[in-house]
Amino acid sequence: MPRALVFGASGQIGRPLLARLHDGGWDVVAVSRNAQAGAPGVRWVQGGFPGIDGLPRGVDALVSCGPLDAFAAWHATHDVGAASVVVFGSTSVHVKADSADAAERDVAARLLAGERSVLATADARGARAVVLRPTLVYGSGRDRTLSQIAALAQRWGRFVLPRGATGLRQPVHVDDLAEAAVAALQASAARDAFDLPGGEALPYRDMVRRVLATLQPSPRLHEVPAPLFATAVALARATGRLGGFGDAALARLRQDLVFDASPARAAFGYAPRPFGPTAAMFSGD
Repeated sequence: MPRALVFGASGQIGRPLLARLHDGGWDVVAVSRNAQAGAPGVRWVQGGFPGIDGLPRGVDALVSCGPLDAFAAWHATHDVGAASVVVFGSTSVHVKADSADAAERDVAARLLAGERSVLATADARGARAVVLRPTLVYGSGRDRTLSQIAALAQRWGRFVLPRGATGLRQPVHVDDLAEAAVAALQASAARDAFDLPGGEALPYRDMVRRVLATLQPSPRLHEVPAPLFATAVALARATGRLGGFGDAALARLRQDLVFDASPARAAFGYAPRPFGPTAAMFSGD
């Protein structure tokens, strides 16, 4: 029975990944910072980087579903003998590389450094490494974008966007990402980095409309002049009611963020679903 060591196993991608590994006959050692209930075929290890006790000395596969930079630093100094390494990064490595926001540029730089470290370390050890870069993740109710939009819309009974929020997005379901990770482990020829967009590109405002349509009662979407929206966002940030949404993020509402799934499709059969949300995908239950 093959054995996998999975970091970030209790996260939004890690949970569905564990189920698929178990169904595929893998013996899994799963790492989480917090204590977790037992699961068939899974042995939990509690701990966090850099020092984690109780890890196996040899595994067939190493998977990271958590922060890439922290894993990369650990991976560079710890060799568990894995022949295959699959890690999740983000398409933010592209999107934020030239951002006007210094903090966003730093995120992109850390992602790129983490990717390069994982690939180089695996290559030096004679292992195969695959980096998976999701777009806008949804499906578990634990993401910080669509689930937050759903929560705010339910609280207010409405949601507000600036006019012209028509930049294309490709939301990707957590189950499709878990499937991609298992497929990448099994595709012995797959290596390097792959973008993982969702199966449909749609304008930002239409994406939000679909989210709101899942809620009962369905909140209304209001589109207001962009200067008015920018002023409201600035006031919300100043009063501490809106974090992580700066001017660069606001400008991206008009930008197309579209990525090519064909390399991942050719390498390991990646086939994401179109965006068909339900209320349960944003509830976190």
